Amino acid sequence: MGTHGAPNHPGLRLNLAAAELEIGHPEQCAIHANEALQIAPRMAGAHAMLGHSHRLRGQHAEAAQAFQRAEQLEPTEGEHPYHAALMLDDLGRLDEAQRAYSRALQLNGNNGAALSQRIFTLRRLCDWSELDLLSARLRTAVAGGMSGITPFGFLAEDASAEEQRHCAETFAATIEMQMAPLRRQLAFNHPMPAADTPIRVGFVSNGFGEHATGLLIVAMLEALKSGGIESHLYATAPSDGGIIRQRLEAAGTVHEIANLTLAAQAQHIHADNIEILIDLSVYCEGSNAKLFALRPAPLQVNWLGYPGTSGAPWMDYMLADAVVQPDHLRATTSEKLVRLPRCFQPSDTSRSISAAPSREDCGLPAQGTVFACFNASYKINPQTFNRFMSILAQTRDSVLWLLSGPEDANQRLLDQALLAGIAAERLIFMPKLPHAEYLSRYQHADLFLDTLPYNAHTTASDALWAGCPVLTCIGETFAGRVAASLLLHAGLPELVTEDEAAFVALAASLGSNREALQLLRHHLEQQRISGSLFDMAGYSSDFRRAVQAMSARRRIGRPAADVDIQ
Repeated sequence: MGTHGAPNHPGLRLNLAAAELEIGHPEQCAIHANEALQIAPRMAGAHAMLGHSHRLRGQHAEAAQAFQRAEQLEPTEGEHPYHAALMLDDLGRLDEAQRAYSRALQLNGNNGAALSQRIFTLRRLCDWSELDLLSARLRTAVAGGMSGITPFGFLAEDASAEEQRHCAETFAATIEMQMAPLRRQLAFNHPMPAADTPIRVGFVSNGFGEHATGLLIVAMLEALKSGGIESHLYATAPSDGGIIRQRLEAAGTVHEIANLTLAAQAQHIHADNIEILIDLSVYCEGSNAKLFALRPAPLQVNWLGYPGTSGAPWMDYMLADAVVQPDHLRATTSEKLVRLPRCFQPSDTSRSISAAPSREDCGLPAQGTVFACFNASYKINPQTFNRFMSILAQTRDSVLWLLSGPEDANQRLLDQALLAGIAAERLIFMPKLPHAEYLSRYQHADLFLDTLPYNAHTTASDALWAGCPVLTCIGETFAGRVAASLLLHAGLPELVTEDEAAFVALAASLGSNREALQLLRHHLEQQRISGSLFDMAGYSSDFRRAVQAMSARRRIGRPAADVDIQ
């Protein structure tokens, strides 16, 4: 027994708890942590260890409480408020989370994770009071190679594609160092499949259900079912049992790996002889980066979920298109590029649009132009919001319809509108709704106003499918070019503007031209029937050719290389 000879030594109990946590046994970890606390109730490390055991079991409220207790007992240790902030963030208690991140930063100014997460949380809250100073500090930290800065949150900063690559490479380097010992221990080898073997493609995500990922890929996977490709879906989150999940289960083989350790997940994928493994999350929520760093497949691909380069040595390819990844941005991507001849983002073309409630029931005025932006709150920055206010100022009787944000975000936007001279009643907030109900609201939206530097992605696709035209301003990063790709492939290049002034001018012009708006809606109705953007049979054919090109190079002994699918 590990405590034999020193039964009343709390440090030994804590060591046992740490060992159990390391091998993925959170229940045993909690037992030993509680034993330590029975001996030494004010032992901060034991409270923190208990927090980690709750975290691994998904008990975020209990974890937050444990970390906060550790902070009370050891107020000079910055890790305690940082881990408390992560749990509060997961619980949606964002203002509490950003204050805990702030305390962590006061104790350790080099905590890149706390810095980037605090800024991202403030963006979600539309709290811009410290944003300029914090954003400048973050970009300086990225340039200096500070570790821990989360690449996903950095996409919302007004940074270049070069800076985004540097951020991703720094983040990936830490993961690479962490996972290298386990990767060497697993020592996967990848024998070459026989020439006539179907290509086994694996997709890894926590979103195989009523989630943006599931909604985007389901129709494409259904169209991909036949034709020499086996689709395997590795679900890192439990099934929600919904219709999208049922369709995905019919389109491919679903493997439940959520409850496995990282090593077991990688061994499962490797045992399935997956030739091409696609990461649908990368650095988004539910990141699979550590799993992919174990190299369970010979070819690994960054596609769809994370709109930027992974900067990771374990990622061979990025699947994109020539709009989001044009030639002049090639040097900002670490992966080899496979570019589709259409928009890289597929779409569920079987989704139905229910009848919308009345304008009055949606909180909209009976008359007047309705500009909409249903992007997440973190994508609305001060510059974007000022553009929106300029458009309202130039378009009589117009309103701006926004997705309701967390906590006090709505009130902060109303306050900003008043400062810009726009009456508060001209901003209307839509609560989060089931997908079909949300889609129906686009019947009352005249023009969707996009954000920059982080565009609408799935939301832009939703708007176009529902017949609502989207106006965008094209950026110089992947995340800022997605709406342009969607519009160009929907035959609407006129709605892609090059600068802020053109965006505002065109929005104000269209907002006062009912005939033009109706013409755009009619065009989108035709695109739903015959346009390439919503042609999932055509998409699956191009996707199949992309997979075949990647596989063929490997099977003939050639290294990964850039490929344009024609």
